[in-house]
Amino acid sequence: MEKRLNRSDLMFSLAFLLMLVIAIGAFFYGVKVGTDRAEAGRASEEAVEAAAATPEPNAYQQQDLVSFYHTVFLSYREFQNDWLDAQNKWLSDSTADRSAALKQLAKTARNKYDAIKGVYVAPVSPQLKSAQTNYMKSLKLFEEGFSGLAASANEGSAQTALDKVEADSYYKEGLKFALTGQKEYFGSMLKWAEAVNADIPADVDGLNVISIADWKDLPLVVKLKASSDFMTEQAALTDYLPHDLAAKVDQFIASGQAEKRKIKSFNAIADLLISTEAVTSGYFNEVKSRFYASEQLPQLPFFSSGK
Repeated sequence: MEKRLNRSDLMFSLAFLLMLVIAIGAFFYGVKVGTDRAEAGRASEEAVEAAAATPEPNAYQQQDLVSFYHTVFLSYREFQNDWLDAQNKWLSDSTADRSAALKQLAKTARNKYDAIKGVYVAPVSPQLKSAQTNYMKSLKLFEEGFSGLAASANEGSAQTALDKVEADSYYKEGLKFALTGQKEYFGSMLKWAEAVNADIPADVDGLNVISIADWKDLPLVVKLKASSDFMTEQAALTDYLPHDLAAKVDQFIASGQAEKRKIKSFNAIADLLISTEAVTSGYFNEVKSRFYASEQLPQLPFFSSGK
């Protein structure tokens, strides 16, 4: 005769089944919630990317670029020029007080940081806003690095001191942020150009190989963006700017040197010119009337002769 379940066994079995049903339901509900959140996250990321790719109507105006030039870019460049001048002095004058120079540079970096921090850059132009942030980060890191290196800067030769600076982790990070700020500023000029001329290509990356034939067809403002991208990857502070590099590349091609040397891309020419220190500050304005008389650029001081 089969044994019949008593009341307690029956209740236990029912409770177990109920808990199993609840657990299975909770599992599938969790999967659905997770999927929904992932999809929402992707949608949010895509919306942010789309917003960045499509500037708002009042973004990247001429006056925004000019204001940034005077209040952010120049402040940073004044510090950078002081640092480049200090390096030249160290190498040419063995009696130079390198320790005092680094202390002064650290102080200058702090003052420029404070000045740039007080500048309002409208968030409607996110690349300009990001450029400001990156310039500030660079100055903060340069201040930290130079302050830490000042005490031992007079030990050994000038080249030894420079090698220590270039190996310093604060300095290397500061360099990266400074070049990224420059890249974003020139990228903002491309955003300005897109608003002025819908035919301007916006997907040019200076780290991709650009053939000479393609380079020749690019508007100048796109060449500047590509040159800025390339200089960022080189990770070196220079007294010249992306438009000086672009102009030197154009002169190199026009002179027949690219064809003579069988060089096939902008990237290879830029690498050669940078490695041989063939690019000089202000070169763009020397050849502007020859190469770029009909090109459209924002009215910024460094695109004008004598500036």
